[in-house]
Amino acid sequence: MKASKHSPRALLCSVLLSIPLFGQAETVNWTNWLTGQISKHPDVMAATEQAAARDADAEASEQPLYNPELSVGADRTGSENNFEAGLSQTIDWSDQQGALKDKAKLIRLSAEADLNEAVLAQTSESLFALVEWRAATRAEEIAESQQHRLDALLEQVEQRQQAGDLGSTDAELLFLSLSQQLSELAQAKAAVDQAQARVRELLPDWRPQDGGIPGHIWPALASRVDNDNLLDHPSIAAARARWQVLRSEAEVVSRRAAASPTVGLSGGRDEGENLVGLTFSIPLNVRNNYRAEIQAANRRSLEAKARFQALYRKQQYGLAGARAAWKRYDTQLSRWTELSQGRVQRSADLLEKQWQVGDLSTSEYLQALGQRAESLKTGIELEKQAQLGLIELLSQSGELITPFQQ
Repeated sequence: MKASKHSPRALLCSVLLSIPLFGQAETVNWTNWLTGQISKHPDVMAATEQAAARDADAEASEQPLYNPELSVGADRTGSENNFEAGLSQTIDWSDQQGALKDKAKLIRLSAEADLNEAVLAQTSESLFALVEWRAATRAEEIAESQQHRLDALLEQVEQRQQAGDLGSTDAELLFLSLSQQLSELAQAKAAVDQAQARVRELLPDWRPQDGGIPGHIWPALASRVDNDNLLDHPSIAAARARWQVLRSEAEVVSRRAAASPTVGLSGGRDEGENLVGLTFSIPLNVRNNYRAEIQAANRRSLEAKARFQALYRKQQYGLAGARAAWKRYDTQLSRWTELSQGRVQRSADLLEKQWQVGDLSTSEYLQALGQRAESLKTGIELEKQAQLGLIELLSQSGELITPFQQ
């Protein structure tokens, strides 16, 4: 197998590079890093070895079907030494080798499609994990910020309570809010730990300081594939190739059922006389005409065709659903960004000032702080879902990774 033919590194070199990008140098560096990480994953390594093995199977199918046979015999009659030597060759009368060579080409295409499918799946999972981790870390930051603000507020409340400015009810309300926030912070940190472990499992050398998907990647990503282009999707191409391999196998079985004659030439000496012989033999397919084997192979081919058609149909609806879902989240994210316009970030200081001068009661202030935190988390969730939706759309369309072309 050629080094570049089934290399996941070669396949991944086109990840996110098949379209114009902003920050080209940074994008290439990050893409090369992602390429190296995904190629190191055991699942991709296993798929690479499987592709290499199937390439060797294809090479074996291309070899001559029958080897010549050499026979040698000797005996002694009285004082005479007798011997005989012969050479025979079975003839591929039905051209099985031609069908096997066609099958070998399809095996290679199937192996490449399966490897593309494995790399696409690994790329999608890795990008999903990076998005989840980034969203979890941002949610953790909000939870920590909220707890620090409540801690500072508790100190102020205690001071104002001692000065007689606030009653004990305010301190109790703040204590309850702070207790709830401790639980939320613990959950946020646990979510980060889980997301971090998932990224490390998928990207072997990744560290938290490496961060998530760079921001300059997102503006350049767009889907340009419609249903007419779905045949190039790795999953569809793999299913189609499996059908074509089984269809070629049915042709091989059909030709194999035809009798292949054997021709032999022999020579030697028998009791002092020179002997020359010519033999011809052919199997008589009278007890078994191999019709059942042919029928089974044809049925397997039809099954694979039906599965390919079903997967193609499913992919069409999956692509439509992914595109609709992404548009929904992207629209709502744009709306949220337009509405917030920095208001959420500035609102904390404004709320505190209003509470300090008495325009807000402690309960109203705590409620407003909670609503502010929820608004920030809503923005994070919308951004995460929009990014996950875009990755899913590019995965469903097959654009997340463009199959490597020699």
